[in-house]
Amino acid sequence: MVLGWSTTATAALRTYPVAPDVRLNVRSGPGTDYTIVRVLPEGSRVPIYCQTPGTTVTGPYGTSNIWDNISNGEYVSDTYVQTGSDGYVASRCA
Repeated sequence: MVLGWSTTATAALRTYPVAPDVRLNVRSGPGTDYTIVRVLPEGSRVPIYCQTPGTTVTGPYGTSNIWDNISNGEYVSDTYVQTGSDGYVASRCA
């Protein structure tokens, strides 16, 4: 059953909370010069498929140049995602 497989695959993927009270810009690439493709509402959680260096940003969780790939062609600054680490928590994007 396709639905069962999809549900299982989604359940196995870890998600991380976005900083409280933040509407987070999602960009088309790993930096503030990239186009905003959507805005996540307050209270969002995001998956991290891979991470890559980009523009250095200061946010609620420090200053970093790590950007999280949360979907195909969608990136958010890791400084707005509570990963529990100041470093990489996922593999580097290819």
